[in-house]
Amino acid sequence: MLGGVETRSVSPVFVGRADELAVLTDALTRAAGQEPQALLIGGEAGVGKTRLTEEFLSEADRRGAVVAVGGCVEIGAEGLPFAPFSTALRTLHRLLPDELAAAAVGQENELARILPELGETPRGPHDEESTARLFELTARMLERLAADRTVVLVLEDLHWADTSTRHLLSYLFRALGSGRLVVVATYRADDVHRRHPLRPLLAELDRLRTVQRIELSRFNRAEVRRQLAGILASQPDEEFVESVFDRSDGNAFFVEELVASRASGCLTGLTESLRDLLLVRVEVLPDAAQRVVRIVAEGGSTVEYALLRAVTRLTEDELIEALRSAVGANILLATSDGDGYRFRHSLVREAVSDDLLPGERARVNRRYAEELEQDDSLIRAEERVIRLATYWYYANDAVKALPAVLAASVAARRRHAYSEQLRLLERAMELWEAVPEEVRAELRPADYTEVYPPCGCDPATTPLQRLDLLAEATVAARFGGERERALKLTKTALRLLEDGHDPLRAAWFWTERSRMIASLARGDGWEELARAQELVRGLPPSQVHADVLVRAASWGMLHKPGPDNLVAAERAVEYARMVGAEDTELNARITVGSLLVDAGDPERGLAEMYAVKNRAAGLGLPMLVARAHVNLTSHLESLGRSREAVELAEEGAELVKNSHLMDSEAYIRGNLAESLYSLGRWEEAATQARRTLTLVSSAAPRAAAVVRLSYLALARGELAEAAGQLTAARTHFGSHDGQPQHRIPLFRLAIGVAAAEGRIADVRREVAAVIEHGFPLGIHRYAWPLLLAAASAEAEARGLPAAEAGREEALTVLRTAARRLATPVPVWNAHSEYLRAELLRAEGRDTVADWTGVEAAVRPLERPYLLARAQYRLVEALLAAGGDRETAAALLQEAYATAEQLGARRIREDLALLAQRARLPLTPVDAAARALLAPGADPVEALGLTSRERDVLRLVAAGHTNRQIAEELFISPKTASVHVSNILAKLGVASRGEAAALAHRLRLFGPVTQQPAGTR
Repeated sequence: MLGGVETRSVSPVFVGRADELAVLTDALTRAAGQEPQALLIGGEAGVGKTRLTEEFLSEADRRGAVVAVGGCVEIGAEGLPFAPFSTALRTLHRLLPDELAAAAVGQENELARILPELGETPRGPHDEESTARLFELTARMLERLAADRTVVLVLEDLHWADTSTRHLLSYLFRALGSGRLVVVATYRADDVHRRHPLRPLLAELDRLRTVQRIELSRFNRAEVRRQLAGILASQPDEEFVESVFDRSDGNAFFVEELVASRASGCLTGLTESLRDLLLVRVEVLPDAAQRVVRIVAEGGSTVEYALLRAVTRLTEDELIEALRSAVGANILLATSDGDGYRFRHSLVREAVSDDLLPGERARVNRRYAEELEQDDSLIRAEERVIRLATYWYYANDAVKALPAVLAASVAARRRHAYSEQLRLLERAMELWEAVPEEVRAELRPADYTEVYPPCGCDPATTPLQRLDLLAEATVAARFGGERERALKLTKTALRLLEDGHDPLRAAWFWTERSRMIASLARGDGWEELARAQELVRGLPPSQVHADVLVRAASWGMLHKPGPDNLVAAERAVEYARMVGAEDTELNARITVGSLLVDAGDPERGLAEMYAVKNRAAGLGLPMLVARAHVNLTSHLESLGRSREAVELAEEGAELVKNSHLMDSEAYIRGNLAESLYSLGRWEEAATQARRTLTLVSSAAPRAAAVVRLSYLALARGELAEAAGQLTAARTHFGSHDGQPQHRIPLFRLAIGVAAAEGRIADVRREVAAVIEHGFPLGIHRYAWPLLLAAASAEAEARGLPAAEAGREEALTVLRTAARRLATPVPVWNAHSEYLRAELLRAEGRDTVADWTGVEAAVRPLERPYLLARAQYRLVEALLAAGGDRETAAALLQEAYATAEQLGARRIREDLALLAQRARLPLTPVDAAARALLAPGADPVEALGLTSRERDVLRLVAAGHTNRQIAEELFISPKTASVHVSNILAKLGVASRGEAAALAHRLRLFGPVTQQPAGTR
């Protein structure tokens, strides 16, 4: 058999499973072509998952693949964090030491959280992106390792996997994009009940087309016959086949056990329950071997030889003799590394463990714990703490278990296994009351907790409190993505603090609760922050006080911009300096800088943020460096300094990428996409937006990227795509996101889509809704483009009967809103000029001078799309006024070239038709434009419409229904419908409204009058 891979089957013949094996070997072939493969193998216990895997690994070995197997470890109620990955990577480290070292170069300490052999595990940093960073590093290491060799990674017994292992597996299945890598995971399907934690992962992976799932069924009678023939080395008689098949029900493992029972003379096993059948073969072992088997059953999935010898207290000869009996009976087997023993099948271990008496189980666990305490070399260092905690817990010794469980929670945190840390902290809280107070008084926060800042007490001398554990568990739940659990923990803690004895700690929990409320879209979090502010008011400066002020100022900056936020942020800086909390101070200074920019002091605000960026980089605080880049690039764009924003965003994206801060990288790349869009680098903008979507699962940066893609689609005339992305963005932001910077762009997009489809009433409804919310201080960067889009829609709709009612009021609303907006820099002054000209155009009062001023204001801004639109309007005005045709032609050609380069289809078509009507040349001229420019060409015919379709389009533009068109043209409604469908296809639009808007925009027909239904 394959060296280094355990063989646990007693049957020499591989029966059935030909189709399943073909799927697995096909994955090997695909992987050899640099196409990573992901497979799940499920089936009930004993059905043959292990045997199928062994056959596959034999084939992989034959093909020269590097094979690594890791099993999920069941130790009590929780597994070892990342256990199967650690085991598999340890094998790869042994087989490919130089190659793995090269794949991990530069990130050894971080990757040591999963593979301790790589280096010293660092203490931090800890944040909501820590786990994602670790997962990304692991994925990239595996890709590099499998770049020029096929690597097969098998993770067994996923039903026992810890939460961190499940999350890492899910990430790998999604993130692996290259390399000759095959990842196979097995799980026991009958254990995955409705509330099993593996069930959501299986459902999630089912939705991934890249994951293949193999479900193993039981053997039929013919397959059982073949299995029996292989085991017995002869053809079995039919009576025996029938008996075994009936009792095993086609389960391959039970077939083997029934044969083994018969061979050892345990014929009673054939009539007993399956559990008793498994125990019967244990009970025929010598007494010493039975004792060893019972001790191994309680030790976990695998027990090291040295530990087993210490716990059994047998002499080496006695232990080896007992093990030989158990191995010879095919109950235990040696592990592949020769260092320990495990049961041949987990079903046998479970049956033996369940058969232990309660007192017996506690005694065995105590013995394991005592031996580990005396000699920490008996097992691997990274496993010692968690296993010691588990053994003491099941020994029913709360006094010993509590500090051991707390120490295990610290170890889990250091590995970024926050879900396991949470479970252990919950276990510690379960044990809390069972431990005498004098014992708890010896425990110190400094040894076991780190999230709650010291406020007026020394964590090295102050006794540990239950509230410390609740604080630690709250943050562990948040970092582990279990926000609902974090919310419940804050509620529990705040009940304990209702008497007001510790207002600082209560303020801390209210701040955490605010964060959870907002992230779960249960509200905006302000009510909770207000409670925290009330609690710290009047108290001496502290880090909690400073943190509350920073959070409140940041919340106000995003939700309710105003001068009060700057006061709060500056006070937070002052408090943080008083208590020496420099990271809190730097965070507050970023908020101060942002608020200064919004308040009209941009140079001072930018200087403050640049200073923080440089200081944070010097102190090695990547989260703050990232936040500085996010805010700086956003504000530079708001000041019209897009080129500078792009340079800084590119620098920041690389910095945070190296720190693996994926949410931060997503925000920066989203800002980069916005600035690239402004500069007319649309393909690059789309690339950055799409890349953002691959980086994160967090709602806000994902939604922002979708907004960028929607803007691009709208500008390019892809209305269905723009509308779809708008819907997706609304879903990502949720109904409770009240931030103006998120809300206003959604309204802007909705206005753009409605205008393009000719729905002027919907445009006005969107404008009324956004103005009802108001435009707070510093939000002019989002408000000006929205008002401009609405004014352009009104101008385009001039002359349409459906737009006349309410027009005057709509224009007044826009003018009033514009008067309240600031124009602190040239880009927004240009928008103000553009808006004024569009409002005049909506009234038919715009002049060449108006559009000349707009074009002159926009030209220096490096906003090519905005400039092309302004030039289009200026050309229209020049031609309408009988102005200089040479100037008009030059502007038209420049605008058309820009539209071509950008791929802005709508304005390109508008410019081409304007050129055709005015008999002005376009250079270069595409095939469609040539048709439009032919002397004497009819613009409607140039669009490919027949004379009948011209008549139908004229009536569609007037707002007629199919029935009204049929009556007007003396045709059937069905024929009218066919004509409308043909028109939509030829014009490249999706709806009647879009067709009407296009006809009106291109002035294909003269003024129309909407007629009541039933008239001709």
